Amino acid sequence: MNRGVHVEVEVLPHGEGLPLPRCTTAGAAGADVVAAADVELAPGRRAAVPTGLKVAVPEGYELQVRPRSGLALQHGVTLINPPGTIDSDFRGEVLVLLVNLGERPFIVRRGERIAQLVLAPVVRAEFVVASTLPPTKRGEGGFGSTGR
Repeated sequence: MNRGVHVEVEVLPHGEGLPLPRCTTAGAAGADVVAAADVELAPGRRAAVPTGLKVAVPEGYELQVRPRSGLALQHGVTLINPPGTIDSDFRGEVLVLLVNLGERPFIVRRGERIAQLVLAPVVRAEFVVASTLPPTKRGEGGFGSTGR
């Protein structure tokens, strides 16, 4: 069994008493994170919802912030920039950028699960200039070019 990678967490005063992010099932890839404040989201509006947590992501990793499918399906509430990335050198509070795409106002309640955090390894790309690129079957075919 993979015991995981340790991610140190600092709990801010407004995060006291809230659970740390955790996977809720044995097969879960994402750890649920909760809101540290009540926030009202009108339809079409977005907000940076505080979690009351700071994290120390180990070097060589990123912490991805991903939507919760239940919020999206039931209320039209999702992330404005999925997946969000928390870099290993960031030490500020984790904020979840929610948007209400639904038709009714949605109130995020303190302690409510609002996103998932997935720790992922980072492979750094080194970009180099090339005079031409190797050909592929797809070529320059863009959006929708591969069919349905």
